Amino acid sequence: MNKVFKALADPTRRRVLELLRQRPMTAGELSDQFAVSRPTMSAHFAVLREAELIDAHKQGVTITYRLKLSVLEDALLGFSSIFGIGVPDTGPAPTMSTVPAKERAP
Repeated sequence: MNKVFKALADPTRRRVLELLRQRPMTAGELSDQFAVSRPTMSAHFAVLREAELIDAHKQGVTITYRLKLSVLEDALLGFSSIFGIGVPDTGPAPTMSTVPAKERAP
């Protein structure tokens, strides 16, 4: 999970994930969306691949990236469970005053 959060910490990488939510894109298409060098973008892609947030498919000299939603979902679910987010509230624990008399121990 640490690799996922490291990848998500950078706004450029988060934007790459947003773009890939729309459709798979080539490295060139993605790089054209940012005012940084292609080697810098390659480094961002490497971090996202290491975190297993994206897949890369190479055909000739073209690399196409695709979002791996399942990994992102798993990381977010794990994170939310740490803080009890999304855990159903079952209400307060019963006290002696809320337990019917016939169910109380003598």
